[in-house]
Amino acid sequence: MAIEVSVVLPTFNRLRSLPAAVESVLSQSFRDLELIIVDDGSSEDIEGFAASVSDPRLKYVRRPVNGGAAAARNTGVSESRGRFIAFQDSDDLWLPGKLERQIALFRELPDEVGVVTGGKIVYGRDERYRHGHGKVAYAPPPRSILRLDEDQVAHLLLENRISLQNTLFKRSHVSGAAWFDSGASANEDWEFAIRTAQQTKIYEDIAPVVVGFVSPDSISTDDRKQTMGMLRILRRNRALFDKYGNQHSILLIGVAMALFRTGKYRWAADFLAAGLRRNPRNILMVPRALGREMKLKLFAT
Repeated sequence: MAIEVSVVLPTFNRLRSLPAAVESVLSQSFRDLELIIVDDGSSEDIEGFAASVSDPRLKYVRRPVNGGAAAARNTGVSESRGRFIAFQDSDDLWLPGKLERQIALFRELPDEVGVVTGGKIVYGRDERYRHGHGKVAYAPPPRSILRLDEDQVAHLLLENRISLQNTLFKRSHVSGAAWFDSGASANEDWEFAIRTAQQTKIYEDIAPVVVGFVSPDSISTDDRKQTMGMLRILRRNRALFDKYGNQHSILLIGVAMALFRTGKYRWAADFLAAGLRRNPRNILMVPRALGREMKLKLFAT
């Protein structure tokens, strides 16, 4: 039987928050969906929880060995049947009407649009990525919304506007057997966004569709993994940088700042030099970026 939307939810030992995340999907006003829970080798009894949910739209898949979020999402996509693909995380909540709103937008948009994304209200950090209790942010920041009439690849090389939980994809507009880079420990959604923008158009809706929470074990709080993810984006997009030299420069400088933040000062200097060789005019970015990194260090102490 045909399914309109397949929702892929990878999880690893998040039994405490998983039920609420699942309920936020199954209680959507848009009902024609399947929810695929991909248990990424958890030691917790995820299967027992899945069996306790009486909704026949839920499907449980277990990976025998933990492979990370990207690999788990690829497993879910391979098991899916829907014309559209959506993603949920085990510690996020979809807002009511998320799917109904995005399906309605697809009906209004040109067929060349293969992705509709929205916003997320994030608890646990602020807009400057300072983490802590009581902090809240709207992500991605609405001031730089992705437009249909711009070079979306150029935009996404500098800023990831796609949070997977916020987004709905037309399966027919995203190619490749493996959607995500399973070798990435972080930023695999950013790399996927860059690649997807080369295949189809992305429509960004300003309305929030998700509530997210920064967990203590969240990858977004791990500077080392974030830096490794940025390095992987640089390696996997070498062919683009002949055309996007300025973006290449800014990314290299961004890696330098991330390395500076983690105390890798010699490597930071090497990446900074490489970025300035690519576009010397971006030296104007450096004092501001260094000042921001120093402020982040002060706020963290």
